Order: sequence, then structure tokens, then C-alpha cells
Amino acid sequence: MLAFTLIGLSGLAAATPNLLGERNFVDYTFTQYISEFSKVYDTADERNKRAAIFAANHGRIVAHNAKPRKTWYMTVNEFTDLTNEEFKKQRTGRMSAEARAARLTETKKAPTFHTPIAQLPDEIDWRDTEGVVTKVKNQGSCGSCWAFSAAESLESAAAIASGEAAPVLAPQQLVSCSPNPKHCGGTGGCDGSTQELAFSYTETAGLSLETAYPYTAKTGTCKTDKIVPVVKNEGFVHLPKNNYSALISAVATIGPISISIAASSFEFSAYGGGVFNSDGCGWVEDHAVQLVGYGATGGIEEDYWIVRNSWGTGWGDGGYMYLRRYGDGKEPCGTDDKPGDGDACEGDTKPIKLCGLCGVLSDSSYPTGVKLVKQEVVEEEA
Repeated sequence: MLAFTLIGLSGLAAATPNLLGERNFVDYTFTQYISEFSKVYDTADERNKRAAIFAANHGRIVAHNAKPRKTWYMTVNEFTDLTNEEFKKQRTGRMSAEARAARLTETKKAPTFHTPIAQLPDEIDWRDTEGVVTKVKNQGSCGSCWAFSAAESLESAAAIASGEAAPVLAPQQLVSCSPNPKHCGGTGGCDGSTQELAFSYTETAGLSLETAYPYTAKTGTCKTDKIVPVVKNEGFVHLPKNNYSALISAVATIGPISISIAASSFEFSAYGGGVFNSDGCGWVEDHAVQLVGYGATGGIEEDYWIVRNSWGTGWGDGGYMYLRRYGDGKEPCGTDDKPGDGDACEGDTKPIKLCGLCGVLSDSSYPTGVKLVKQEVVEEEA
């Protein structure tokens, strides 16, 4: 799949700046943007404000795409008329990895992965295994990325364990029902939580189908009459943080993994395709996603992780990002020195170290003992 997306990247030294799938936005106007994304503004003042923000963001997109040796390109999307602060409030917001791990008593010790990296496949993409990865979802303007990341990994684990197509599970059940008493990642629901808390909740409650508990993009209250569990897990594993070999081994030998990244930069929000290699995403871990594989396109600078987002198919490459992967012992690291600024548990202020571009290695987990609840039981309860 990626081979098609990235045709032309092996010739990065070529004069043309265009990558496959890239659009020319040089003459693209705000009027065209309004039409393409069905934007409606209540007042003339609001329209003028959005036009000015669009113009500034459009200029950055055009400037980046004009770079002759770029490995990724920017695009206009539903976020192009938002300031970066507005984007952060709508689509990110969760806690730091170290603070969260310290608070969770339910975290299970990660197993030792004995397969040497050299013996792992050169590439793996779980989307190529029929039925393992469901369609890209959209969390909307709700800080529920943690619920989507957890639900997606439960879907994939259930498919791998059962040999059946992954059920489409209900993030809304997690948003409305998963407890967060210590305010880790926020105060719960659309105000943030963690994948590990979701996995802990589903050990006992299980998780329903999306059709049984539809998504509303609001926290709401827990509707127990809508809970008809079709998947349960026996626990979860929290991988060693900032450990390249543990993460690549887990995604190669176990399946898609729930991960956390720094995603609030303009560069991240405007990503359209190619191998993302910008250090502009920084080191504030604030978003939960799913890792579905890794690969390479012919050179170490083009190795990548395959990241599935929950911002709909209009963002990125059909909802996915190809994030630069440097290799064992070569990954960049940085420090989140303000974990208390909206993304840590209450009272957690200790700076933390994050590694991997956008902190991709910093916080990874997956559910264990996942199984489908017998269909006949579901039918009897329905």
C-alpha cells in the first residue's frame, strides 16, 4: 500500500518538489476552501477572522511544499481555518506517559521479546491481513483519542485471536463509562483519559458494538442498557517506555499497538502524505493513536512507522501517517519539561523523557487475553 503512496521518494534529489498524491495549492483560494469543506460562518466578522487564519496557514503549506527535497507534503483540510491553539483544544489533550504509569496499579509487566530485530520482517502492515484493521474513525471535537486508540486495538486483537473479521467497537461506551478517579489524562470522557484505563475497564465490562452504543462526541452519562459486550480482555501490557526493540517486536509479533504521540503542531495537523520527518511536533505527548505496522522505501532516511489516526479519512494519507523511523539506538529524544500544562495527572510536574520522532516510543500498550463474547449470549441478552 505504501509503495503506491510513496512512488517517487527514491528520487528525492530530482528537481520536481511534487510527491505522488500532492496537490498544487499555490492559487487555491479561501472561497474554494469554503466550498470544498462545506464551511459555514455565522457572521461576517467570523468569516473574515477565518479568512485571515486560512491565509496564514495556506502560506505555510505552500512554502513547505515548494521545498525540493521534502519527504512529505502538507495539504489543506478541515483544520486549515483554525489557529494552532484551537486545533489543540479540539483534537488533542492527554497526559504524559511517566506520570500515567506511576498512577496505574493495573499495569502488567511487559513480556520480554526474544526475537532479535534482525529476524523480524523488513515490513509489516496489518491492514494487509484481511479483517484485522477496521475503517478509519473520526473522534470529532472531543478529546476521546484514548478511547478510539483502545477500541481499535481491542478490535484488532479480537480479529487476530478469533480469525474472524474485527468487530466495529464502541468508543462511546469508553467515553461515557470508563472511570478515571485520579484524573489521569484529564477528567475523563471528552476531557481526556488513557488507553490503559480503558483496557482495565473492559476486563470486567467488556466492549459493545458501535451499533449498540453509537458515538456522540460528547461525554454524556453511562447508559448501562446500551452495553452489550461482544469483546472482553483479561488484562493489558504496558511496554517499556522509549524502547525501540520492544515496540517494533510487539507490532510485528502481536498485532496493532496503542501508542501516544505529540500531535499538536501545525506541521502534524497539515500532514497530507509521504514520510513525515519534521521535528516541529516537539515533545509534549498529547494524543493517542494506533500503530499498525512499519516499513521502508529504500533507504534509512525513509524507514517509517505506520500510524492510524482518529481524525477521519480527510486528514493525512486517508487517515494514516507514515512517521520516520530511525532505528534501534538512533531514535531522537527530548524532554517534556511541562507535563502539568494540561496533559499530566493532577499534581504531576516532573519532566519526562520521550524518544522517537513525535515521542512515538514513549507510551505503548495493548490488551491481552482478548476474546469474542459468544454470539448466542449476545442474542439472548438483546
